[in-house]
Amino acid sequence: MQEKRGAAVAVASAVVALAVAVGLFTAPGEGDGPAGGPDADRARSGTSRVPVPRPPSSLPASPTPSPPASPSAVPSVVRTTAPSTPLREQRRSAPLYLHPESQVRDWIRDNPGDWRRAVIESRIAHRPAAVWFTEYAPETITSRVRAVTSGAAAEGRVPVLVAYAVPDRDCGGASAGGAPDLAAYGGWIDRFAAGLGSGEVVVILEPDAIAQSDCLPEGPRAERLAALARAGRVLTAANPRARVYYDAGHSHWNAPAHQAALLERAGAGSAASAGIFSNVSNFRRTSDEVAYDRKVLDALVALGGRAGLGAVIDTSRNGAGPPADGRWCDPDGRRIGRAPTLDTGEARIDGYLWVKLPGESDGCKGAAGAFSPSYAYELAR
Repeated sequence: MQEKRGAAVAVASAVVALAVAVGLFTAPGEGDGPAGGPDADRARSGTSRVPVPRPPSSLPASPTPSPPASPSAVPSVVRTTAPSTPLREQRRSAPLYLHPESQVRDWIRDNPGDWRRAVIESRIAHRPAAVWFTEYAPETITSRVRAVTSGAAAEGRVPVLVAYAVPDRDCGGASAGGAPDLAAYGGWIDRFAAGLGSGEVVVILEPDAIAQSDCLPEGPRAERLAALARAGRVLTAANPRARVYYDAGHSHWNAPAHQAALLERAGAGSAASAGIFSNVSNFRRTSDEVAYDRKVLDALVALGGRAGLGAVIDTSRNGAGPPADGRWCDPDGRRIGRAPTLDTGEARIDGYLWVKLPGESDGCKGAAGAFSPSYAYELAR
């Protein structure tokens, strides 16, 4: 997904080994900085994130997507009931999972004498971040998801997974790719769900896919939203402890009422939903996202969404707020944000997550999705 006037959801690897517990220490620059000018509508970065085993650092361009399938071509609906205990009530006993494979961990291992290593290791590599699944590779997706969830379960921790393979991803922009059509996407989601196991898991479902859906004509848009609603049902049916969050864009994109209307059509107010996520790969201040997310949740409940929905916010790069000039591609002067945690102390805010791994480039300070130690150090120092 590209960042049309904002920062996008890149496709990069997740962090790292397991070391410090979530929020054990606070790095400089994790507070909210002064507000910047309006930045782009959304976030973007390159396409190279990586499940286990990781693909090459830059994903090849995918073939032109087939036209979206008709609703009848989407695999049948799976129904489920709401999880019995909201994630925010479970989190005290379940810290976030630090995945042991990532580009930053590779760099630390290969550069023991680099003067930036200690800062990058302590402030980025030892913090849990999301694992992205970006390739349409149905034959391996179950095993790759299972490798992460089983590792987390063995440690009693909560992994954060990003499902990022919706057809016509990024509306053909810089992060184009995904499944060839909605029927194929339904099969991919089925296989993704089969790897979820039975432990607690957070699923970030298709960054930008809802906030950006206005780029599609009404027919294809309706089919995409229906496919996302089905995805949520499939994921929570496979693992009732899976917490599926739906795309709310960010505070300087769609108005809350408009975003809530799209979310309602995508099933974000249903029993299969834990709520919404915002600010993925972007730089908006946490306080702005908290206020925005609450407005979106209020509007979603007003449309019939269930009570108890929450929000998670990507705080990986928002410690200094957005750049005044609205630049989305590796802007200077940014800082890592609040440490990842499922204990925010904020009503209806279920977690601060590092969905975008700090140091993985948007494409300006390195190849899109590739790890840039200079950028990582700049964010972490």
